[in-house]
Amino acid sequence: MATNNDDTTVVVGGDAAGLSAASKLKRDAPEQEVIVFERGEWVSYGACGLPYYVKGDIDRLDDLVVNDAETFREERDIDLRTGHEVVEIDVDERTVVVEADDGKFEQSYDNLVIATGARALVPPIDGADLDGLFTLQTMDAGGDIRKAVEHGIEGADEVIEPERVGIVGGGYVGVELAEAFHERGLEVHLFEMLPHVLNPFGESTARVVEEHLREHDVDLSLGTRVEAFNGEHGRVRSIETPEETVPVDLAILGVGVEPRVELAEQAGIETGPTGAIATDQYGETNVQDVYAAGDCAEATHTVTGAPDYVPLALTANRHGRAVGATIAGDPTPTGPIAGTAALKAFDLEAARTGIVDPERAEDVGFDPVSKTLELPSRAHYYPGSEEITVTLVADETTGRVLGASMVGREGVAQRINSVATALHTGVTVDELERFDFAYAPPFSPTWDPVLTAAKVLNGTIDSR
Repeated sequence: MATNNDDTTVVVGGDAAGLSAASKLKRDAPEQEVIVFERGEWVSYGACGLPYYVKGDIDRLDDLVVNDAETFREERDIDLRTGHEVVEIDVDERTVVVEADDGKFEQSYDNLVIATGARALVPPIDGADLDGLFTLQTMDAGGDIRKAVEHGIEGADEVIEPERVGIVGGGYVGVELAEAFHERGLEVHLFEMLPHVLNPFGESTARVVEEHLREHDVDLSLGTRVEAFNGEHGRVRSIETPEETVPVDLAILGVGVEPRVELAEQAGIETGPTGAIATDQYGETNVQDVYAAGDCAEATHTVTGAPDYVPLALTANRHGRAVGATIAGDPTPTGPIAGTAALKAFDLEAARTGIVDPERAEDVGFDPVSKTLELPSRAHYYPGSEEITVTLVADETTGRVLGASMVGREGVAQRINSVATALHTGVTVDELERFDFAYAPPFSPTWDPVLTAAKVLNGTIDSR
């Protein structure tokens, strides 16, 4: 990991992980040459904001950009080249092959950071190539969807103003876009192959969200496999399931993402059990001086201690930053993940962290026990208190907290961080029950919902 000040570092990918690595490296080792190749034109953007751009809460795509390309070039002295795609890595010669509009060339490197991100999954469903069917993984895709909603979809001889949308997948993107399209006045049909939406959040949270979606006229087809997208004149017109055929004017595939690892694999860089690029605690791959970070790379789960793949924005940013520090000469662990996440579903906040699914907990060697409680978000006498559904999971043998899921109209998205902290420090429910949380009637009961859940779950464990 030793680095010379005159080294050249090449970064493949110009979003969260790649530019975090480049910025930290250039800040700590300004003598180094840092070259970032980004195949697209957008850099350093908040993809998590795309559903809200589609909804109309965000006026312009540019508003999602954190720093534009010129900021990195002029203020941070990073050689950022958009429209440049790395198509080959030669780890023996320490070179990459780059394609651009003006041709193909080689670039040598001393250190290489792979931050190629992830792509939207497109399952092998008939008709998945029809016009009017979108995924939402890139800025351009967000622009295309909003354009279709606002200006219609061009057909063979007419422009179709969409009235009905079908969303395949009940994860983050599916639920957030259901709200976006509803607010746009569209009839929304959501199809989920599993028994519930938001599978990583657990059944108790999912049921609350499902009821809320139905209250907002979202038609849910749960435990339903989509067999085909049917078209007319090359454009999607309906979604076919074993039970019914639902007419739609546009459709969204939101069934998840997969890491972009082909470039790394072709160079002999190993992937791990999750299918993402395997790295050590510093983000280094099996090839010396080659690092990976962000949505293309694995991370270590803080509960299981095993490799996991949970592509989230904060993970990409902090792991990229750690890699940059390491290359600059300060070996910095990327740090474990807990899979902590939150989302908005109309008027609800839903959040989760750690292991919520009992079967998964058993698979990795725990004896899970859980408790689901409905608790107030504020003191009972203070106006505006809302009910929060809290599920807390622990290992019955050791009492260690394994995970939690919450849903409610307020006080959820930030409250989950207290449980994430417990996971990162190996806290037991007995210890969590005694945490000294802040209290004031407008924000929490005297016993915060997290403390109450820990107290009840600890009592359940003690009584067995």
